[in-house]
Amino acid sequence: MARNRDACFVSSSVKVSRCSLSPSLGFGGDDSVVPQNLCFCLERGEAAAPLPFASRLPFARQNLSFHLQRARDLVHRFVSSVPFPCGIGSSIPLSILCSPLSGGQARAEPEPPGNYARRHGKEDEERILISEVLIRNKDGDELEREDLAAEASAALKSCRPNSALTLSEVQEDVHRIIESGYFFSCMPVAVDTRDGIRLVFQVEPNQEFQGLVCEGASVLPSKFLEDAFRGGYGKVVNVRHLNDVVNSVNGWYAEHGLFGLVSGVEILSGGIIRLKISEAVVNDITLRFLDRKTGEPTTGKTKTETVLRQLTTKKGQVYSLLQGKRDAETILTMGIMEDCSIIPQPAGDTGKVDVIMNLVERPNGGLSAGGGISSGITGGPLSGLIGSIAYSHRNLFGRNQKVNFSMEKGQIDSIIRMNYTDPWIEGDDKRTSRSIMVQTSTTPGTLVHGNGQSDHANVTIGRATAGIEFGRPLRPKWSGTAGILFQHAGARDDRGNPMIKDFYSSPLTASGNNYDDMLIAKLESVYSGSGDHGSPMFVFCIEQGLPVFPDWLCFNRVNARARKGVEIGPTRLLLSLSGGHVVGSFSPHEAFAIGGTNSVRGYEEGAVGSGRSYVVGSAEMSFSMFGPVEGVAFADYGTDLGSGPTVPGDPAGARGKPGTGYGYGAGIRIDSPLGPLRLEYALNDRRAARFHFGVGHRS
Repeated sequence: MARNRDACFVSSSVKVSRCSLSPSLGFGGDDSVVPQNLCFCLERGEAAAPLPFASRLPFARQNLSFHLQRARDLVHRFVSSVPFPCGIGSSIPLSILCSPLSGGQARAEPEPPGNYARRHGKEDEERILISEVLIRNKDGDELEREDLAAEASAALKSCRPNSALTLSEVQEDVHRIIESGYFFSCMPVAVDTRDGIRLVFQVEPNQEFQGLVCEGASVLPSKFLEDAFRGGYGKVVNVRHLNDVVNSVNGWYAEHGLFGLVSGVEILSGGIIRLKISEAVVNDITLRFLDRKTGEPTTGKTKTETVLRQLTTKKGQVYSLLQGKRDAETILTMGIMEDCSIIPQPAGDTGKVDVIMNLVERPNGGLSAGGGISSGITGGPLSGLIGSIAYSHRNLFGRNQKVNFSMEKGQIDSIIRMNYTDPWIEGDDKRTSRSIMVQTSTTPGTLVHGNGQSDHANVTIGRATAGIEFGRPLRPKWSGTAGILFQHAGARDDRGNPMIKDFYSSPLTASGNNYDDMLIAKLESVYSGSGDHGSPMFVFCIEQGLPVFPDWLCFNRVNARARKGVEIGPTRLLLSLSGGHVVGSFSPHEAFAIGGTNSVRGYEEGAVGSGRSYVVGSAEMSFSMFGPVEGVAFADYGTDLGSGPTVPGDPAGARGKPGTGYGYGAGIRIDSPLGPLRLEYALNDRRAARFHFGVGHRS
């Protein structure tokens, strides 16, 4: 389509003045540098000074100096057309025409006689008496559209009938007509009439908007442009509105953290607007490993592909500040980097961006020691203390694969575990992880089979477990896990001898053998919000026992947990609910135990009941006290839904557990390197009081 050669100001591409972005998004680290405006990615990162006399309407003119020069020429032609009597025209010198623009002073000249008398304003400029002011088209005829004539007339400020005008005032009104946005040309013409000099502004309106062509926009939604131009179809193009549209497009890129802007606008013949958008795409991504102590470049142990596959920023994409920030956070969550910063830099004169990622690696692993409290001890919190020692390697072969070997030992508890995890299986495009686990453990059996008889042997549960699990993200904030585990479990006395019945003659195994064997297929789905303890969380898990051999157990177990935090002024209300159900043949010690520090406070561990089904609800109101200390008030409720007698041997009924109970109380929590330290005092519905001590958040 041929261009409109008659358009005075927009017949060729007009460059848009630079627009600033909102404040930059930092990625952390001293080297994290983010451009402050979009010219960073389009003009080699150098913030050039603004052009002199920068135009506020970039589509009406390239800059104000150009517009003023053109207007001066038009006014010069206008003055030349004034029909002065013979010999008088030469009394208006050219210096008067130049003085408004050049800053020179108008020279005193002889006054013209008659109707052409010269008057002096405060700037001592020559004035010309005007008897009539008209708006006409370029051929001198009336405009076909009265609304456009009204717009041009409304733009006039100085040029009125029966007024004495200076050249500057005429020039300013020419500017005002152009700046109304509806016209791309305006020429003042003087016509001598019987009544005096008639001032005619000959204008050319912009074309009617008939279509839009957008070039170079790969990420800008088409609907955004459609909505921006929808109200202008069939109407005369208004440059002011067009400028607002450009600002809104640039604002969309800034809001979404994308490197892009409108770099040019062109009005073609037929009323077609061509919008040119420049977007800075990623040219290359470079990893730069830095020494932890000196900050100097060094050789990294992590494979390049291990880091690059974590990034959502790819070559050829429009660079996004927000996406870069998320990528930096993702790298840190791998657990092998101590610091990560992203620096976008211009890729020469290509208009593209090179992304440099500075990485500081953490030590790969080593020995660690810690401690905790067992939830299965009912003889007081101190008797449940356990110690642990572990060796871990968090970046095996430089591929972010992790190996962990740990040992935990308490008065009764003991756990030996070896675990291998590959967070992202090589060659998989779904971010599938793999975890292999082998574990042996001994835990108290008092949760279900506690007898309260000090002169009788304690029951412990021994388990040998091995399995493999696969996990992957399903949707944003959702993840899924599927796995299969083998478990060999049975009860023992405090001497380590196998037991098949407890003190009340309740069976301890479902098969009647010393041990129960089971192959469990597991599916789990997890929703997590921001990761904060008060953020929404939902977990749903289903396990199926597979009877590969006749003696292996066959059962189905479903468990679910939900949590939701609500801010109420300076306090936070945390609501949690959990429940589960199991059908089929299962080990009695695997029944759902209710009561204790992580269940219904005010009761000992498992003292409310144990059943095939359960529901536990809790409400906590926490508030800050001082420093790392936080106060909390709580209330808990739990029930086995009447399922206690359906557990083989009815261990809860034999021990007189109520099956339903509630507790309430208050406590304090102290933030520590080990996690929150919890000390709580609770009363239950039987008016019994109990202290609870725990490390970490309630599960």
